[in-house]
Amino acid sequence: MARPISTIELTPDERSTLRRRVSSPAIAQRDALRARIVLLRAEGLKETDVAAATGTSMTTVSLWSKRFEEKGLEGLADRPGRGRKPWLDPDKVRRVVSGVTQPPKGSQRWSTRTMAKEVGMSHQSVHTIWKDSKLEPHLVRTFKISNDPKFEEKFWDIIGLYLNPPDKALILCCDEKCQCQALERTQPGLPLGIGHIRTKTHDYKRHGTITLFAALNYLDGKLITRTEKKHTHVEWLRFLRQIEKEVPKDVTVHVIADNYATHKHKKVKAWLAKHKRFQMHFTPTSSSWMDLVERFFGEITKDCIREGSFQSVQDLVDAIEEYLATRAEEPKRYVWKAKGEEILRKIAKAKEAVLKS
Repeated sequence: MARPISTIELTPDERSTLRRRVSSPAIAQRDALRARIVLLRAEGLKETDVAAATGTSMTTVSLWSKRFEEKGLEGLADRPGRGRKPWLDPDKVRRVVSGVTQPPKGSQRWSTRTMAKEVGMSHQSVHTIWKDSKLEPHLVRTFKISNDPKFEEKFWDIIGLYLNPPDKALILCCDEKCQCQALERTQPGLPLGIGHIRTKTHDYKRHGTITLFAALNYLDGKLITRTEKKHTHVEWLRFLRQIEKEVPKDVTVHVIADNYATHKHKKVKAWLAKHKRFQMHFTPTSSSWMDLVERFFGEITKDCIREGSFQSVQDLVDAIEEYLATRAEEPKRYVWKAKGEEILRKIAKAKEAVLKS
């Protein structure tokens, strides 16, 4: 007489839980396999048939069937101690993680090698621990929190222009990049090549400086620019007059600028009073990041001014004009996408963190 086939009895909750595990794409494959084994055994299938259906061995089917019969759903979990043992001393790992915020004596931060020497492990292990813990002691992010009492008022004034540009108007992000230095390297450097990087001498000759004035059209990325030897209110007024000549006469001109004293000189105010279509919008104190022309200044500094070697101020001016001419062929627009509420939330969080420190 054949031995009767043993079956597993399931409660409705157990059956529902096991079915979710089988169908869930987020669960580990081993957990889904164990759930399927139990469900098939509950349907009355023999262990050999379950093994064939799941593509596993009878030993595996027998193991998880028995574990479920003894402890239910808890029996399908891995027992403590399963898996590879830690390869690093847990105490040393804690020291590497907790000690990173306390610089060593005589230094401002840890390096992987100084930390490795301190705790007694390899610097590769320290690097791995920091990477897994998302710790980056070699990086510093600069910040400046505005103390302008009218910060939010000015903030929304400018953000409003970006997010909802007015009709029949231009939005010009304006500023001057002063102290553009015409530096000449004392010796020619090697160009980039296979197997070696570019080189340049650390010393140079100074041939003077210029100031680059720029007005970035927020709507199409086009630029109005001029170079000057100085950056007083006189040069700023010349730049405003240039803008007056180059933009259409029938549009309002919204000028976004920072709080530099020349922008608020009495003669500048008098000129603006006579030219009503010019409307000034000043960024909050210490918030020039809101003026998108700063993005352009960053690019021209990196791509042109900082990398060149110039034998005279005129050489620098020529290089800048060539760069601007190339850019004018394909204007690049910077689009403001950040939500104002989110920015204010981050600023409030930064203020709170500073007060606690």
